[in-house]
Amino acid sequence: MYRKATTMSESRALRTAPGALPLLGHSVKLIRDPLGFLESLPAHGGLVEIRLGPVPGYVVCHPALCHQVLVDDQTFDKGGPVIDAVRELVGDGLGTCAHTAHRRQRRLTQPAFHRRRFPGYTAVMADEVDSMTRSWREGERVELFEQLQRLTLRVVTRALFGSTQSPDQVRRISNDMAVAVGSLIWRIVLPRTFRVLPVPANRRYTEALARVHTFIDQMITDYRHGGVDHGDLLSMLLASRDDDGRGLSDAEVHDQVITFFVAGSETVAAALSWTIHLLGRHPEIEHQAAAEAQAVLSGHTASWEDLPRLPIIQRIVTETLRLYPPVWIMTRVVTADTELGGCAISAGSIIVISPYVLHRNSDIFAEPHRFDPGRWLGQGTNLRPNTGYVPFGGGARKCIGEAFSLTETVLVLASILNRWNLRPVPGIRVRLRPAPTLVPRSLAMLPISRNDRKRTEGGGW
Repeated sequence: MYRKATTMSESRALRTAPGALPLLGHSVKLIRDPLGFLESLPAHGGLVEIRLGPVPGYVVCHPALCHQVLVDDQTFDKGGPVIDAVRELVGDGLGTCAHTAHRRQRRLTQPAFHRRRFPGYTAVMADEVDSMTRSWREGERVELFEQLQRLTLRVVTRALFGSTQSPDQVRRISNDMAVAVGSLIWRIVLPRTFRVLPVPANRRYTEALARVHTFIDQMITDYRHGGVDHGDLLSMLLASRDDDGRGLSDAEVHDQVITFFVAGSETVAAALSWTIHLLGRHPEIEHQAAAEAQAVLSGHTASWEDLPRLPIIQRIVTETLRLYPPVWIMTRVVTADTELGGCAISAGSIIVISPYVLHRNSDIFAEPHRFDPGRWLGQGTNLRPNTGYVPFGGGARKCIGEAFSLTETVLVLASILNRWNLRPVPGIRVRLRPAPTLVPRSLAMLPISRNDRKRTEGGGW
């Protein structure tokens, strides 16, 4: 359940976080233990100044200020170290473009996420999760995040390019995207000079990304010349027109495609991984979720029609996204002198929002570190950013793929629970890896089949 957060008049005045080093500021703390450092900041007030090297940044720790930043995307535009590093990979797509370009891009890409397209998307999800779960063997160790990342990359590849790609092509492009996305964290925290050194990691990143760019450019050319609507995302992007009849250029389509690749793969894989990790630590909740999945699915793989009948699993996913939001940090750049929390903020300043920190604030959530899906009974999942729950951001820049991601997470999880009980491998300690997305390190599970078990009646919270 929620707690009523303090008003800003009750919050402390702006303070600077302790422990800044000359020239380096708080960079060392952010590299060594970013989550621990950020989680320590709410004790200093609703808005806390940090030093990003010699440059000041401001961390938002109060939901009202978070709401102000997210809804005013003109004053608080996409930018800052996180966005700049992601932009290097995806270009100026929907998630990274400036405010001035966003409205048009949003209008032209919105049809891709219309509800009428979801039955087709979920059929792809069902096919991929069916293939993955049938490959598992009783008691054989599964490196879960890696498998789920491959699954979500295949789903987004097939959603983008439909049936035009062979399984080998899907596998190759998925592998290259995994290399590119996995290299992002180092490209965020390391100085630019280190990113161009001729070391193996940089070469792997550069070569994989070059293959991805070449592949996408070739697909756009082929689709343009073919003139056939394949019923996939790329066809939709090429056909979409603004009110004045203008469509997206090839470069704009390219950036949207690679944005969908990045946003639609690792984040969903992370959400699924953390959910299964939490269920492994809370067998009583896992039991209720599995009972719901078995009662609803009756042995088949989850489909679009099953989604409304999985409320327990939906609450579990909502609670997981509170504790482990894949997008754990967002940055904005201030475009004009403004005021935030009663403090004057200069143009060019960096604003930092951490959903991870907001979601674990005891002024907002009772017992914030406790995994409690029951707290969402009657709350629903369409929560405004001023509630402090912002796993998908908020305002006009709220993630356009929210419904796609939630649908995939719930249906894939239900399909897994219907067939398997995934138990933690004894002695393995799962750790947080705060890359661009918050992913688990060393998440090894043992699948135990449910096929020979008597189904149980499911309860609820």
